[in-house]
Amino acid sequence: MSKKTLVLGASLKPERYSNIAINRLLNYNHEVKAFGLRAGKINNVTIDTELLPYDDIDTVTLYLNPLRQKAYYDYIIGLQPKRVIFNPGTENPEFYHLLQQNNIGFEEACTLVLLGTGQY
Repeated sequence: MSKKTLVLGASLKPERYSNIAINRLLNYNHEVKAFGLRAGKINNVTIDTELLPYDDIDTVTLYLNPLRQKAYYDYIIGLQPKRVIFNPGTENPEFYHLLQQNNIGFEEACTLVLLGTGQY
């Protein structure tokens, strides 16, 4: 089942985990939206540089350190995703608490591992 996923912190650099995750999500037939600081494309996914009001986001996967995440708390909560994945290095107990208050699930996990092990 396809899970519409927003990659927050998307990078055009092919060696970055956010870039690898976008490609892997596509390989597993998930619809992907991406937000980053630089506009561009990864395969057929446009990296948006404006925060858009996407509909029906199942998962937000974070590639931003906790300090950078603060600017996006309200935006992510407003999307009402089913879950937020905190990839290694993005763990953020302050944000976990806000997500819990808004009935949004979260997990400390690696998107690439979840996909590779069939747990996504």
